[in-house]
Amino acid sequence: MAQFSPKPEWLKVRAPGGDTYHHLKETFRKLDLHTVCEEARCPNVGECWREGTATVMLLGDVCTRGCRFCAVTTGDPRGAVDVREPEHVARAIARLSLQYVVMTMVNRDDLLDGGADHVARTVSRLHALRPDLLIETLVGDFQGHMSAVDTVVDAGPDVFAHNVEVVRRITRVIRDVRSSYDQSLAVLRRAKDRQRRLAADAEGRGAPAPRRLTKSSIMVGIGETDDEVLEALRDLREAGVDIVTIGQYLRPSSKHAPVQRFVEPDTFAAFERAALEMGFLYAASAPLVRSSYKAAEVFVRSLVDRRPPAPQDGAPAGEAPAGAHIEALLEERLAVARREAARIEAELAPDDDEPRQLGAPAAAPAARLVPAASLVRR
Repeated sequence: MAQFSPKPEWLKVRAPGGDTYHHLKETFRKLDLHTVCEEARCPNVGECWREGTATVMLLGDVCTRGCRFCAVTTGDPRGAVDVREPEHVARAIARLSLQYVVMTMVNRDDLLDGGADHVARTVSRLHALRPDLLIETLVGDFQGHMSAVDTVVDAGPDVFAHNVEVVRRITRVIRDVRSSYDQSLAVLRRAKDRQRRLAADAEGRGAPAPRRLTKSSIMVGIGETDDEVLEALRDLREAGVDIVTIGQYLRPSSKHAPVQRFVEPDTFAAFERAALEMGFLYAASAPLVRSSYKAAEVFVRSLVDRRPPAPQDGAPAGEAPAGAHIEALLEERLAVARREAARIEAELAPDDDEPRQLGAPAAAPAARLVPAASLVRR
């Protein structure tokens, strides 16, 4: 299929716009935050930003792996880590009227823990500043080091996400040789097991156990068959994955793997039905769905779709449409996010260069930071 062959109508979207979109775009620039939404030219950026969801990249923009579907720069960061980033990112995001943030990362095979502690510190600090904010971590496989998986899960992200990306048969062709389909499944399985253990420990202490979820994503149209997609869904469910997203692969450049087919919307709908029948709490499957597609809605749906909806004014109990109930919950969360962002903005001096005490202890002083050189894999 030619790189620039016309795309089907169902893959065409309007350019993003609106007051909320432009406000967030300007704010991200002022705070020196880089969003995957923009850098990956996500077609859903306008929709997600309007709903208070954004995806922020940690640990730089150079990946140690070279997958054939990804446009991120490949190279050797040589252990470079900005030890101030967890505090900076947490303080910057806390100022935004977001209800859901996805913190993703490049693969950092040059670091001993793959960057897990860096991600975990960002999550912990953001939780301290904005307890209302839902946090998803979309991380790499850490070369299969399960202690690194535990580090991220223990920080308490509401959603632990890791993408298998493609079906088993074409993994070696499409993903970097250091990536593995079974290794990805093992990471997801370990994350779910760890979440369950933490929940059991909390209940054993008589404390409420917040619900934590796992999530993964599959690209289609890159050489797989429909049956292989269903097989991948079964593998993910067996690994304990709660949420799955399925979307159309689009070629970033002529250097990347070509698009083999444009999957019809009806086929995506069939994938979604199959996923729900397998027991996933939520499945988003459509041509323009991406890994972090409307993440806040996905999270809320996964928690409330199977509960009886609250009756609306003038409507008998049990007759309120689930969509309206979820929309009300999302709007309520967004209102809280706006209020909390305003509080943080008032408490944090915008020209502050050094972390201050706010809600919880700030980042450790420089003297207590672990030297970046000690984290480098040699």
